[in-house]
Amino acid sequence: MNKGDLVKVIADAAGLTNASATETLNAVLDSIRKALKKSDKVTLIGFGTFSTAKRAKRAGRNPATGAKITIPAKTLVKFKAGKELTDTVNKSR
Repeated sequence: MNKGDLVKVIADAAGLTNASATETLNAVLDSIRKALKKSDKVTLIGFGTFSTAKRAKRAGRNPATGAKITIPAKTLVKFKAGKELTDTVNKSR
């Protein structure tokens, strides 16, 4: 499922136009992005939690040349699925 498919599902389920569903989905995604940018957690009960974690710089090797390189520090985005989502995915079909 891609973003366009998700917009259609939202529009059908909520009785919205595709344009309204697109605006709604974009607003939700933008809100999640802004919260993560501020290092806040976003918890959607029954679905999961989005959070960030810092990864320190570390030594590595260029696989093509074998030369030592320094991999810069960065912030990772993490997602931990909620119990309800996990149970739904693992339920027998």
